[in-house]
Amino acid sequence: MIEGYDTLLRNGTVVDPANGVHEIRDIALRDGKIVEVAPTIAGGARREHDLTGLLVMPGIVDMHVHLSPFLGGGCGHRMLALAGVTTALDMAGPIEGVVDLAASHGCGLSIACVNYLRPGHTIASADPGRGDIDEALSHALRQGAIGLKLLGGHYPLTADATAQAIAAAAGQGAYAAFHAGTQSAGSNIEGMREACELSAGHPLHLAHINSYCRGQIHDAVAEGEEALRLLAAHPHIRSESYLAPFNGVSGECIDGVPGSRLAAFGLERGGYPATAEGMAEAILAGWALVNLERDGVIELVGGSAGLAAWRACGSLIGISFRANPPEPRLRLVTATRPDGRFAVDALATDGGGIPRNDIVARGLALVHLDALSLDGFVRKASLHPARILGLRDKGHLGVGADADISVLDLERRRPVLTYAHGQRLLDGEEVVGRGGRLITTPMGEAAVRAAGLDALIVQPGTMLKSPQ
Repeated sequence: MIEGYDTLLRNGTVVDPANGVHEIRDIALRDGKIVEVAPTIAGGARREHDLTGLLVMPGIVDMHVHLSPFLGGGCGHRMLALAGVTTALDMAGPIEGVVDLAASHGCGLSIACVNYLRPGHTIASADPGRGDIDEALSHALRQGAIGLKLLGGHYPLTADATAQAIAAAAGQGAYAAFHAGTQSAGSNIEGMREACELSAGHPLHLAHINSYCRGQIHDAVAEGEEALRLLAAHPHIRSESYLAPFNGVSGECIDGVPGSRLAAFGLERGGYPATAEGMAEAILAGWALVNLERDGVIELVGGSAGLAAWRACGSLIGISFRANPPEPRLRLVTATRPDGRFAVDALATDGGGIPRNDIVARGLALVHLDALSLDGFVRKASLHPARILGLRDKGHLGVGADADISVLDLERRRPVLTYAHGQRLLDGEEVVGRGGRLITTPMGEAAVRAAGLDALIVQPGTMLKSPQ
């Protein structure tokens, strides 16, 4: 027994599938690590919690969020902490903005970032050569990113450039994420099929599988089944899906039209023209909901208040449409393969600063309906995403693991306490964590530390492995 613990968590129902634990245990924390897990731990600590009747699980890892000036903003850190998350992957960047916001708005979370490839921003055109892609990747890694994100659904590249970017990331052992869609195929089930082909066997994170099953090409249920067949046929692809009905896009209009292809689609689906005037009409009518900051969090707001906020920002603000049918959302989260493994690796949110950080609320609803077991929920919300990100000391509660812990009230379906690296982040309804760390590669360590953040190093080639 180690004397002088920092924290003792007592009497909670510990669910840790990586270590085969599902029973009442005490957990002791010291120096940011888990140092003992036992039915009863003698001795005391500077802080103790009686967690009788509560679920204790490895810290929630949300592997699809937005925490940058481009999308999400600094509020996302507090919103993730309130949602019980301890680790998250920003899925766009720009990396410089993610680092700055983590330094100024951090709540103790561990954050990783994949930097976007966007014509006119990080690359010159929609058809960059391999040299330009390699340069953009190297810049992103030096600034602290772990890899690249292809924003195909919003700002598509050519199919050839997309394939080159995936191959470039694989060549350096970097992370590659893709919102399916190129100049040849849209952000739909056809785009997903093309994405699988363009990956050419290279490791790839294919984002929010549910978003390709909105009934744009075929019936939404049939598209969901096709998505499952595609994932089964391409086992090198890692994936996640989310349960919220709302999407998230940039509301930016350029030369009188939406800059994002998906923003234009959202307007047209609601019967509005894909123009700046159509966006204003849709916001006023409540079809397009503005992501508006209020009291330190972001809410979805339509009507005159939403329109005023959109105009005040010169259209540079997030917009959400009710775009996701329920049937494929539920099917993709719960589907398993013949061997019992999950078809979609992780349950994420595409949230952060977008107000749908609902892994606990919606995920535990499925547990209550017997659609997911508690072990299955923990695998999808913590263990699998941690392994995909190459974080071997997260996603489980073994001795020596990072002291990342989420404590949940099963009946109320809400988080009540979280720790990350032994630091208390959330206690009741109060966010008490400060600072945080950026997950980066050795190339980005200097930039991360120069920004005043702790650096958590993952090695190239350890990410995007099969978690199951």
